[in-house]
Amino acid sequence: MTNLRFEAIKSAFHKRPLETITPIERPSEYFGRKVFNRKKMYKYLSNEVYSKLIDVMDNGAHLDRTIANAVAEGMKTWAEENGVTHYTHWFQPLTDGTAEKHDAFVEHDGRGGMVEEFSGKLLMQQEPDASSFPSGGIRNTFEARGYSAWDPTSPVFIIDDTLCIPTIFISYTGESLDYKAPLLRSLHSLNSAATEVAQLFYPDVKKVKTNLGWEQEYFLVDEDLYLARPDLMLTGRTLMGHESAKNQQMDDHYFGAIPERVQAFMKDLEIQALELGIPCKTRHNEVAPNQFELAPIFEDCNLAVDHNMLLMGLMNKIANKHGFHVLLHEKPFKGINGSGKHNNWSLSTDTGILLHAPGKTPEDNLRFIVFIVETLMGVYKHNGLLKASIMTATNSHRLGANEAPPAVISSFLGKQVTDILDHIVKSNKNNLFTIKGKQGMKLDIPEIPEIMIDNTDRNRTSPFAFTGNRFEFRAVGSSANCATSLLVLNTAVAEALNNFSKRVAALVEKGEDRISAIIDILREDIKTCEPIHFEGNGYSDEWLEEANRRGLDTESSCPLTYDRYLDQDSIDMFESMNVMFKNELLARNEVKWETYTKKIQIEARVLGDLAMNHIIPVATHYQSQLANNVHGMKEIFGSDEADQLTARNRKLIREIAERTQTIETDVEDLVNARKVANKIEDMREKAMAYHDTVAPKMEKIRYQIDKLELIVSDELWTLPKYRELLFTK
Repeated sequence: MTNLRFEAIKSAFHKRPLETITPIERPSEYFGRKVFNRKKMYKYLSNEVYSKLIDVMDNGAHLDRTIANAVAEGMKTWAEENGVTHYTHWFQPLTDGTAEKHDAFVEHDGRGGMVEEFSGKLLMQQEPDASSFPSGGIRNTFEARGYSAWDPTSPVFIIDDTLCIPTIFISYTGESLDYKAPLLRSLHSLNSAATEVAQLFYPDVKKVKTNLGWEQEYFLVDEDLYLARPDLMLTGRTLMGHESAKNQQMDDHYFGAIPERVQAFMKDLEIQALELGIPCKTRHNEVAPNQFELAPIFEDCNLAVDHNMLLMGLMNKIANKHGFHVLLHEKPFKGINGSGKHNNWSLSTDTGILLHAPGKTPEDNLRFIVFIVETLMGVYKHNGLLKASIMTATNSHRLGANEAPPAVISSFLGKQVTDILDHIVKSNKNNLFTIKGKQGMKLDIPEIPEIMIDNTDRNRTSPFAFTGNRFEFRAVGSSANCATSLLVLNTAVAEALNNFSKRVAALVEKGEDRISAIIDILREDIKTCEPIHFEGNGYSDEWLEEANRRGLDTESSCPLTYDRYLDQDSIDMFESMNVMFKNELLARNEVKWETYTKKIQIEARVLGDLAMNHIIPVATHYQSQLANNVHGMKEIFGSDEADQLTARNRKLIREIAERTQTIETDVEDLVNARKVANKIEDMREKAMAYHDTVAPKMEKIRYQIDKLELIVSDELWTLPKYRELLFTK
């Protein structure tokens, strides 16, 4: 049989860029072409219906069911003009993916024929099978009913011939079974809390919006090479593979010229993304070979999350069209950069003020410091929970290595902001500020009001870094649903801002001046959250020791980090902010532990299969060739001379025998460890068993296989190597 690896390499070598037809219009003209946006709402809805729907979207007004039919009719008319025949409720279950059930518009007309119908009821609600999705025990397998309900704040869009309606997903008894519902609740809580604090400075503020700009990193691998790697197909990462002699050490891939095939893929992706209203802005080569990044302009947080989920699905579809496969796994290749999804997070008012940005007046800058510090307060109090929100079986491979942030949450602020906070704490309060009637406030802080944006270098080892007018949550994994971490961040900051408002109000009620009260609480909080503030190298052993001394969460075990969701502080936070309740948190942890177990379980089974059915047969085949060579040399030269001439081959024969024997033993140990773990009924204990006893055995097997890859004849090795996976364009 022909070696599949070489056939795949040959096929990949002969592929050429796929021609992409560029629309004749400028991007601004076809942007949102497949989205039922405000422009289309205005066209297809009456003025009254349009006004009511906009009020729901902008102001959180109650959705009037009486307008649902009119909205549905307008959507259907627009959809049919675009060749749409089906509709679906598009939702985000606890699988880290999206789900959809397509229904045709057709209904019986009562006269033996069919009529195309789409009512308000169908727009607002659908009933998928809730028992088929992870629920952590909220739904029994025999309790099928669940509901998807329209989220009018995220616009409807078209994929192929289907009208997609973004929805939340809840159980029959009302618990959330997705990421969107708690995200929306967290955004509501943050809006309420941040608005109250913003009004201390700007009484005319009515609303605070949460902004998100994500940076999607990913690898592209030729599809033929991908199909020749069962581990990539089934787990998303290479479970074995010796590093290439050249990988990223020359830094020549980063920001380099984009390969032609990749450029064609990116062009196609951007066109379709823009048509779906995803505002793609940046594309470039990332640091690792065959690693790339796409980033949009920031948007409203809920919409940005939807767009990211939509984009990940779109990437897979378009990559296949161009003969690639997208790898969204956080660490598909050992020894080189993994892929993250940096979340650039900020708050802004309905009056256009960016709350994490400095201003031109002392009071503006006091507001800036307040929102910086209270964000840090939320991050500090719930640093372990924030880490748990980004920790997965896949992301745990990435954290702490090759430019990824460490598995300890800290925040980098930069020298100027750090100096300001130090000055506020150390200065005598009476000398720190003065009030001069209508002239306003003067602060005795040298850097205020001349605070500059981006005046400090960035710290790539910081998981939560301040970057001038926003925070960058760098620890989020590339395959993650952004909502998983953002609903925690939003809720934690909302809690901190609520607490700040209450304490300021209490001092004002006692007769203290508003500014004086703000300064008092601010000084308190700067001291309290100081442990989360770190400017140094997050990779150093010294920082880990220091983080422990500061009381930060340094746990690195993925299953154990999930315990933070069930800490009393976490439960109190989620319940007081009306984001999630204890039973929902318990259920989600069950899902997290089960997901972790299944991912490691699949990897272990795949590795065992590859080791026994691919690697050992190939190694022993080469061993036989070497043995035949030794015997043949003895026949030609005699024993003494042959022993001298075949010394290397005999050494290799022994090494192969020893390493294959070790692999066989380790695979048997791996199987037995799985059998023991599988008998554990408690999901938390099972996940811990897989982490502690199964995963380490996989690394031992990999070590031996990677050594064999360097020994066995290249022409016999069946699996595409790193040099081919990473450098085939």
